[in-house]
Amino acid sequence: MGEAAKGKVGGLAGVVAGKSAICTVGTGHGLNYRGYDIYDLARECEFEEVAYLLLRDELPNKSQLAEFKQELKAARALPKELKEALKLLPKNAHPMDIMRTGCSVLGCLEQENLDVLKMQFPDQQKIAVRLLGIFPSILTFWHHYHHSGKEISTDSTQDSIGGYFLELLHQTPPKDLWVKAMHVSLILYAEHEFNASTFTSRVITATMSDVYSAITGAIGALRGPLHGGANEAAMDLIAEFKTPQEAIDGIHKKLSNKDKIMGFGHRVYVTADPRNVVIKEWSRKLSDDVKDTKGLYPISEAIEKVMWDEKKLFPNLDFYSASAYHFMGIPTSYFTPIFIFSRTAGWIAHVFEQRANNKLIRPSSEYIGPENREFVPMDKR
Repeated sequence: MGEAAKGKVGGLAGVVAGKSAICTVGTGHGLNYRGYDIYDLARECEFEEVAYLLLRDELPNKSQLAEFKQELKAARALPKELKEALKLLPKNAHPMDIMRTGCSVLGCLEQENLDVLKMQFPDQQKIAVRLLGIFPSILTFWHHYHHSGKEISTDSTQDSIGGYFLELLHQTPPKDLWVKAMHVSLILYAEHEFNASTFTSRVITATMSDVYSAITGAIGALRGPLHGGANEAAMDLIAEFKTPQEAIDGIHKKLSNKDKIMGFGHRVYVTADPRNVVIKEWSRKLSDDVKDTKGLYPISEAIEKVMWDEKKLFPNLDFYSASAYHFMGIPTSYFTPIFIFSRTAGWIAHVFEQRANNKLIRPSSEYIGPENREFVPMDKR
């Protein structure tokens, strides 16, 4: 029996599936985007700078950043056909399904021009900007049409993706603190090597499919609670408890029942998620800002302590992202769509990289089924 059959490399853990110059994760070099430390980027940059870095290989100067932001602002408008499609989608649909469908519809309306034989993709940068700009519009238009009964305008003076989303969601200009928090969160979520959704996008791209198909597939992979949906599950967990002591008792009970606790541990990191220290501090700042009367931040800390003391499991990025988003008045079901706003930059950077040196991704499996079965004719079965 091979190693795969024994479960020692289940889920392709530890298997190198390709080379990439985009990101380092858990390799002894820390978490870097194109060689830049994530802590420097989160402290010093706006998300749009990091998106530019991922898509165009270098950090922008002031004029390049201003031009890029103008491109993103121009990309926010919803085609009337997409608006009609969003109106037809049900109110009770999961927002991730809305995002997946919105991306697919846009791909029908604004098809990518690509020459597979010549390996030429003249539209890919334009589509990258279009998707980064329009994704917040898709979610908030659907939200207000079905939950507020009105069609909102996608016009805004906000020049950041995070600020734009918050303004459209709440229909009022966001606090500067909240905009900064969104910058940091989006930067932390922007890229993470060959995770499930990114690998999905590369597999689709490797078939010479279009960008929209790759991103639609990536959204489908991100939807699951073992990947992007973990932040929603983390918020549901935190909201179960009214006090830190109740959380301590409740987590001990869940552990004794062998319940899965979402938002802890990581497939790649062993002792800590380097992103957690950053988002935890922002969760604390936002807790202070909104005067966290429900005590969600201390409840979160209590859960964190129990999980470390009992299981030596550390919070990953999703855990404190949950309370950070909650403090900004974002509905829990919209947490993972925010992940899309950010990770689209990373996904498409991988699409570009896959196209630049493409080879069809077609792994093999180890057969563990029955051997040499004698065929039985229909009248003898």
